Amino acid sequence: MSRTARPRSDTLNLRIRPEERGLIDRAAAATGKTRTDFVIDAARRAAEDALLDRALFLMDEDSFARFQARLDEPPRPNGRLRRTMTAESPWKDS
Repeated sequence: MSRTARPRSDTLNLRIRPEERGLIDRAAAATGKTRTDFVIDAARRAAEDALLDRALFLMDEDSFARFQARLDEPPRPNGRLRRTMTAESPWKDS
C-alpha cells in the first residue's frame, strides 16, 4: 500500500553499496513502486515486526492457567477483545 495520500516532510539519508541499490531498484521495479516507496514499505514492515516481537508476558503457573482458560472462551460480542482488535495500531500515524 503506497503512502502517496500525504506529502512527505522528512528525509532519511543512507549509505548503500551499489549492488544493494541495484537489488532494491530491481525489486521496486518488479513491484511497480518507486525506490523510495519500496524502501519505506519494507522498513515499515520490519519496524512493525520488531515492535510486535517485543511482547513478553511473564506470569506464574496459576496465572498462566487462568490466561489459557480465558483464551479458550468465546469472545464476548461487545467486550474488550473487540475494542482491542479494532484499535488503531500504535505504529500508525494519527
